[in-house]
Amino acid sequence: MSLIHWEEKGIIVCGADEAGRGCLAGPVTAAAVILPPDYHNDLLNDSKQLTERTRDVLREEIEREAISWSVTHLPPERIDEINILWASVEAMQKSIDRLSVTPELLLIDGNRFRSHRGIPHRCIVKGDATYYPIAAASVLAKTHRDELMRSLAQDYPQYRWDKNKGYPTTDHRQAIAKYGTTPHHRMSFRLTYEQLALEL
Repeated sequence: MSLIHWEEKGIIVCGADEAGRGCLAGPVTAAAVILPPDYHNDLLNDSKQLTERTRDVLREEIEREAISWSVTHLPPERIDEINILWASVEAMQKSIDRLSVTPELLLIDGNRFRSHRGIPHRCIVKGDATYYPIAAASVLAKTHRDELMRSLAQDYPQYRWDKNKGYPTTDHRQAIAKYGTTPHHRMSFRLTYEQLALEL
């Protein structure tokens, strides 16, 4: 299915999405994007459906063509403080605040958000595979977060964040069990297989 723009014309629409919600380490990263109403690219889709190379190409184009865009990394300590759901919402809100243009409507990927600055919003499940601005935000959030995790991997190579980006892969959990945690791990998450087994 091809992406579409918001049906109501003549208003400034911002898409927002996050990346890294299910990770054990690193920030949750959110992006907010305002695209021109006539923007079109057949390659653009939910970032999870794209190859890394395609995401990188689209990132360059989105950052060049967008009316305004912003990306926010919210650190693990904040995630631990308020939980991952509200940390994701806060990251999106901060990205919206950093736009150079004030949107008149927010399109939020997912089903949870908090009203922000009195701007009307719509929560849309699978919005990143439906609307251009949300798909663009998903690409920016994913590529900026992946870039950060590759950088962090240089200081902590044993966790292989350049490959797993902080997600709960077998090698990541095994590294935590062997080497312990870092300042970039989310301590409120179940990091090891032993912690997971306690729930059974």
